[in-house]
Amino acid sequence: MQTKYIVAIDGGTQSTKVAIFDTRGTEICSHTVKLRPMVLYGDTRVEHPDDDLWDSLKEACQAALLKFTGDHNDILGVGLGSIRCCRTLVKENGDLASPVQSWMDLRLSRPYEHDDDSVKYVTTTTGYLTFRLTGETKDTRCNYVGPWPIDPDTLDWYQEEEKFNAYQVPREMLFDLVDPATILGAVTPEASELTGLPVGLPVVATSNDKAVEGLGAGLVNDGTVLVSLGTYITSMMVGDENRSDTVNYWCNPGATPGEFLYESSGIRRGMATVSWIKDLLGSDIIIEAEKRGITPETYLNIVASDVAPGCEGLYTILHWLARPTHLHERGMMIGFNGNHKGPHMFRSVLEGIAMTMKNHAQAMCDERGIELTNIVVSGGGSNGDLFMQIFADVFGVPAYRNEVNGSASLGAAICTAIALQVYRDRQEAIDQMVRRKDTFYPVLEHVELYRELNDNVYSKICEATDELLKKSHEIIERYRS
Repeated sequence: MQTKYIVAIDGGTQSTKVAIFDTRGTEICSHTVKLRPMVLYGDTRVEHPDDDLWDSLKEACQAALLKFTGDHNDILGVGLGSIRCCRTLVKENGDLASPVQSWMDLRLSRPYEHDDDSVKYVTTTTGYLTFRLTGETKDTRCNYVGPWPIDPDTLDWYQEEEKFNAYQVPREMLFDLVDPATILGAVTPEASELTGLPVGLPVVATSNDKAVEGLGAGLVNDGTVLVSLGTYITSMMVGDENRSDTVNYWCNPGATPGEFLYESSGIRRGMATVSWIKDLLGSDIIIEAEKRGITPETYLNIVASDVAPGCEGLYTILHWLARPTHLHERGMMIGFNGNHKGPHMFRSVLEGIAMTMKNHAQAMCDERGIELTNIVVSGGGSNGDLFMQIFADVFGVPAYRNEVNGSASLGAAICTAIALQVYRDRQEAIDQMVRRKDTFYPVLEHVELYRELNDNVYSKICEATDELLKKSHEIIERYRS
């Protein structure tokens, strides 16, 4: 049988990746375009500059297809995934009416406010990119997380007029909703010229980016927790029950019909904190890495491996971006002494991420009444062996990573394979397309150390400093105004 291929779009907060997979889940080639820095307006508005999401998608598609040495006629379809919890305002001709509002923008915490008559449609990033690629006003129903007039039970627009009108957006400004893993439309001649994607290629709906990542990681309902290392770090499980009464996690629509994603609390600007500490440590890191012919991240992983677990009492609290309801929150490093150097700071960030996510994931498992049996870690951070071992030691269970660790792109490919009936269902597609790479096992001595530090120190730092940070925020805001 001749090999067939799928194009997968993985739009993130910091970059756009386009990958080409065969139908067995092997990544043939890919290209990633780094997004431009967000435009920040004080503490309230955060936007992607100009038309960065579409421009980066065009560039990434063109570059990936240039790298592809196969026959373009053997490409079956394209799976469209992009960032969730963003708002996109679109003109009738498909152009943006204003820059895309990031998930970090406080306007996303409240319903749309119409103040621009050039706006024809109010949609998500996936809706906007669907319109660009196909001309269709359709979108996956599973990317509407936040203040949208969508019924959480039916995942369709509210039928009750009073409930719908509370969200202040007319129905004609909203796209039609479709299930994930279904065809949205076909690539238009105009989009083909701009992206290089073949004319008429089916474009397939995915879901919100975290659910797509869970699918690409092969997540099943067996006590496995996925730790997703992105700009927003979270932990996830899957199941078939849609609940609205949870305390330590919430339910999102999954990446296939009838599936739900259970998501714990997370870390805002999570992996951006790792980039921040790398940049803070300066050019010496880059120079030494270049001498060794490795990346700065790889070099930092090497030198931080020589730091003992627990970082000699240095702890990092990962509140680099405060929650909208807790604007006083701040990131902290606490416990410095004269022995601490750059590698201690780097390892402390990694340990802080792992302990924070252990606490969030454990609370989710406890509420669900499920034993946490093992974890799968996805995202670029999982490339570091040190980080993987820290996760295994902090969680106290085996931690594994897959051959394709950027699992959102593979999840988009799986959605496409299901929509085009390459595979019958979710499980068959996972069995054929997801493969484990390696596993890290916990070191008992480290498990006990991290458990004591987490239970008795780390988990109590925020409680001990919260009132001081509230006072600090109040004073700063008073003088700012």
